Amino acid sequence: MLEEFDIPNHLIDRHVTHMRIFSPSNIAVDFGKTLKPHEFIAMLRREVLDSFLRSRAHAAGATAISGLVTALDLPASPDAPYTVHYTANGSSRRSLAVDVVIGADGANSRVAKAIGAGDYACAIAFQERIKLPDEKMAYYENLAEMYVGDDVSPDFYAWVFPKCDHVAVGTGTVRSKKDIKLYQRGIRERVKPKINGGKVIKVEAHPIPEHPRPVRVRGRVALVGDAAGYVTKCSGEGIYFAAKSGRVCGNGVVRASEGGDRMIDECDLRREYLKPWDAEYANTFRFLDLLQRVFYGSNACREALVELCGDEYVQRMTFESYLYKKLARGRVLDHAKLFMNTLGSLVRSKVVQTSMESFIL
Repeated sequence: MLEEFDIPNHLIDRHVTHMRIFSPSNIAVDFGKTLKPHEFIAMLRREVLDSFLRSRAHAAGATAISGLVTALDLPASPDAPYTVHYTANGSSRRSLAVDVVIGADGANSRVAKAIGAGDYACAIAFQERIKLPDEKMAYYENLAEMYVGDDVSPDFYAWVFPKCDHVAVGTGTVRSKKDIKLYQRGIRERVKPKINGGKVIKVEAHPIPEHPRPVRVRGRVALVGDAAGYVTKCSGEGIYFAAKSGRVCGNGVVRASEGGDRMIDECDLRREYLKPWDAEYANTFRFLDLLQRVFYGSNACREALVELCGDEYVQRMTFESYLYKKLARGRVLDHAKLFMNTLGSLVRSKVVQTSMESFIL
């Protein structure tokens, strides 16, 4: 993402080159053996990145209006404008007439609601930013940790991610959102020796879409990012796909409108935005959804997942897919070996055995 979107290095808090994943029984596997010398996972703070992107857009000629969108009025005729209603300065109500709307207003999108884009399941992500003593922060210099288990999440994972001078400790779930603080206590307990003496400096909670919305384009309105539901299963990553979908959609609008000389329509948005987007990423989202269903459903499955993470081929395929945002291609024989290893891990964790016994009964 850094090179693709010209993100300067000085915005990066940490260069993560080591990951450690912990099973429900606290077996740890180091993850990152296959990273090349120039490869790393960049850790940034969203407030820093967002501020930079806003400033750059303004410098490039965009007009930034600070406000909260409250409603979107649909046009009375095909060529009539849309009217965006918003509040500015906390209370002042204003409106703006526009030809095209790109809704990038998050999981609880007002734009999506206005066009009847349909509902989707949302997970909740909760994290605490904890400032640690220097000697404990040194442990997380270039290390990120993932924890799986019913104690930290019934259907996702918990994390410890290093930031500039603190760590982000959090978890997420779609099944038991009301119990999110219970799972947060679970991850704090798991990492207790590593964060003792730390001070909570910020608490954050965000909704995370679980799948794309039924409708992502209607009329001259398109949804991107979380508003469209572009968050991957397994990893829960959304920021890259938000930026990428915004770029694909924006460039599509410019092409279809011939630089602003003609009015576009829904067919233009589908052809220039949805079609290339789905061709590039739909299979990635489906594959990661399958992985989450297989490996995040029980503690036995999670034990199998962590065991597989020790395999060098699994690590290479995982990091290539994550870093370069497309499913890595491997050799057929390697895939066959991985399939057999997966079955072996599931059998050792009694997942397949239990499923067969249930089927026979």
